[in-house]
Amino acid sequence: MSEKIESLRNIALVAHSGAGKTSLAEAMLYDSGTIKRLGRVEDGNSAMDFEPEELKRMSSISSGFHQYDWKKHTVNLIDTPGDQNFFSDTRSCLQAADGVVVVIDAVDGIKVQTEQAFDFAAEFNQPCVIFINKLDRERADFSLAFQGAGEIFKPKPIILQLPIGTEAEFKGVVDLISGQAFEYDENGKARKIEIPPDMQESVENEKENLIENIAEADDELVERYLEGEALTQQELAAALRKGTLARIFVPVVCGSATRNIGIDLLMDLIVGALPSPLDRC
Repeated sequence: MSEKIESLRNIALVAHSGAGKTSLAEAMLYDSGTIKRLGRVEDGNSAMDFEPEELKRMSSISSGFHQYDWKKHTVNLIDTPGDQNFFSDTRSCLQAADGVVVVIDAVDGIKVQTEQAFDFAAEFNQPCVIFINKLDRERADFSLAFQGAGEIFKPKPIILQLPIGTEAEFKGVVDLISGQAFEYDENGKARKIEIPPDMQESVENEKENLIENIAEADDELVERYLEGEALTQQELAAALRKGTLARIFVPVVCGSATRNIGIDLLMDLIVGALPSPLDRC
């Protein structure tokens, strides 16, 4: 029984209205094989929004619930409303979650409801990850969105990924822990590619920052890092989970929900770094 509970994740998606929570949930359900067609909020055929008023508004007015399986884990997904008029539902549903995915709009940045939802997570002592969404849109700015998160949110956000390309040319991400780059096709399928030459320096700098941040979660790792010892990918992943659960930091990943870029890596992070109900006992 404990093994089944350990492989369970109860996750809430939170943000202001329009940040892309429902589109993100749709992409997660599609990538897991739970649904066979990637619906769109704008077309009124998403799996999470189905009430007539939601279809009319093209926005969630109550929390939607769905379940999917990913890498031997079962994830219960709660898509909370971001509209201020229905935000009490968000707070109520967060109490049923063990971890939180905070969605940030890379174009519009962080709005009041996103701040409030992050405060709710802090009130319930819930570990969080941040997904910077809509990087394919005009005026999308990953660095500016991350800077805003760093200024507003505590514990501190830390970058796990860097985007490849900007706006309409956004096509993939570099994962800093694994050191691998992924490019996505029009169906959201990823393939490994070489890290673009013009990103080599920024990737090396951000990986150094990441290792320093992650090492804070483990005193032994800090000592080894300061002594110049190389840390393995497995050690970094374990320390990332430890620091996330302890709310020492908040991992930041990125992508595009509507173009299904980076969603699989976010789903890996959810099962790898966010808590099961046993972790919350």
